[in-house]
Amino acid sequence: MSAFATPDQILEQAAAWHAAGRKVALATVVQTWGSSPRPVGSQLAVDEAGTMVGSVSGGCIESAVVHEAQQAMRDGEPRILRFGISNEQAWAVGLACGGKIEIYVEAVV
Repeated sequence: MSAFATPDQILEQAAAWHAAGRKVALATVVQTWGSSPRPVGSQLAVDEAGTMVGSVSGGCIESAVVHEAQQAMRDGEPRILRFGISNEQAWAVGLACGGKIEIYVEAVV
């Protein structure tokens, strides 16, 4: 699967990983402002090894989201991630498109 998987394919893959005993987290775009790479509702599924399907940013912040997803799998705590042009972290991870994006990350239990 790829970043261009359908919403159903993303959830099916996450369910398959979970059924196989792998830890899984889902990241979902919950809000955007201005120019953002992906619309609200876009999802990324990640397993404990960092294998991923889907996309929340078209690639520019995926590595930071995967890191937080792996943390969520370890500690069981959901989190809200915020990236934006005024945020130094956005520049560091490559979100220089002029918009802001908010992503909800949670472990699948």
